[in-house]
Amino acid sequence: MASPPTPLPALLERLFHHIDLHQDEFVQTLADWVAIKSDSVQPLPAFRQEILKMMDLAADKLRHLGASVDLVDTGFQQMPDGQSLLLPPIVLAELGRDPQKPTVCFYGHLDVQPAHRDDGWLTDPYTLTEVDGKLYGRGTTDNKGPVLAWLNAISTFRALGQDLPINIKFIIEGMEEAGSVALQELVEKEKQRFFSDVDSIVISDNLWISKRKPALTYGTRGNCYFTVEVKCRDQDFHSGTFGGILNEPMADLVALLGSLMGPSGRILIPGIYDDVAPLTEEERRLYEVIDLDLEEYWNSCQVERFLFDTKEELLMHLWRYPSLSIHGIEGAFDEPGAKTVIPGRVVGKFSIRLVPHMDLSMVEKQVKQHLEGIFSKRNSSNQMMVSMVLGLQPWIADIKDKQYIAAKRAIKTVFGTEPDMIRDGSTIPVARVFQDTVQKSVLMLPLGAVDDGEHCQQEKINRWNYIKGSKLFAAFFLEMAKLHYNNSFPDQI
Repeated sequence: MASPPTPLPALLERLFHHIDLHQDEFVQTLADWVAIKSDSVQPLPAFRQEILKMMDLAADKLRHLGASVDLVDTGFQQMPDGQSLLLPPIVLAELGRDPQKPTVCFYGHLDVQPAHRDDGWLTDPYTLTEVDGKLYGRGTTDNKGPVLAWLNAISTFRALGQDLPINIKFIIEGMEEAGSVALQELVEKEKQRFFSDVDSIVISDNLWISKRKPALTYGTRGNCYFTVEVKCRDQDFHSGTFGGILNEPMADLVALLGSLMGPSGRILIPGIYDDVAPLTEEERRLYEVIDLDLEEYWNSCQVERFLFDTKEELLMHLWRYPSLSIHGIEGAFDEPGAKTVIPGRVVGKFSIRLVPHMDLSMVEKQVKQHLEGIFSKRNSSNQMMVSMVLGLQPWIADIKDKQYIAAKRAIKTVFGTEPDMIRDGSTIPVARVFQDTVQKSVLMLPLGAVDDGEHCQQEKINRWNYIKGSKLFAAFFLEMAKLHYNNSFPDQI
């Protein structure tokens, strides 16, 4: 996989040597950050205080590195139960204003998903625990480790008395896991000020598709979430009294949900594939060279079989084609035992992952027309209502943009291999927010391995990924500078 190592330029060699010597200090700082229970999902004052503590700690770290830091007040969050919770500030920080240098903005978040030992964790989720080179703890890979890797790279330049080759800005939030509350409003407000001189934006908040081979991500799917309600009355029925004389809401709903997707996984809504971007030969070649062991992937997923037999077909249906998933039925009897109830009202929930160049409003129209057509054929006396409750656009980047070129070169230097060029089947809304609002190119530069288990029990980042990632960012800074200066950066690099 890796090519023979080539001699490193003098400055890179010194940077990498320093990172190796100080890796235990970098791991200890990660341990300090993991210990802060910055859970944004559970709307409790105690957790909000932990997020505030986390944001203050990051701000102090940035100031220590010489950055100018602004902790932007984002107000309060109104909860459904009426309580009002303080939102954590968003960190805007800046290192360098040299107009001769490119300016790169890094986005990260320091909040985490809930974690409790009795959820199935083998170790305390808020105590960093190293086992066989794996650093276990909530937030290690999502996203405290990658944020710190950026800071490790900067601190290494500082420790060696080297000027940063680029200007760096940071936007760091504490509510990403809860939907990035207040982020888009701030980005729109700062478009003409903080982001005015930014050349590109980097996000390191996703994973490789391999355990050992690095990747660059150039696309994510969008997501539109639907509910379909079928109602006869608000009260349930006894099936012995009413069974056989009603159009039962559950029967209607099952028929509606069953009409959405065929056994091969193909979406059956008319017109849904019309606007999907055609597959190009260039894109097809990207899938062919991706390092994915299909048998290993199949075994790790613990499923009987996939719908597709080849690596290329599997990846394309994960990343570049839409998918539909049915998530649940509200109002149905789902407890153990036998209960002969006929629900009077049920709500089905499903989502469609969108890809370029699908349009949200068109998809919404197609879904409603399809379900209304199916329902009308049933001649039911019940009422049906379809609603799209969430709509997030897909994101795709141009891999020929300079930050992708710089990242590929940096990966080659640090890891000795070309990266996998991948998409992500999930939705990372912040990428589209930056691309549409700031209108600057976005790069996704992940550090974590495919088995890091973000959001899961035993979340981890490998020490190897964390330390190599710190080197990667240092090399990326230099490569961005080289491209900016048309490859005429000083010989010391």
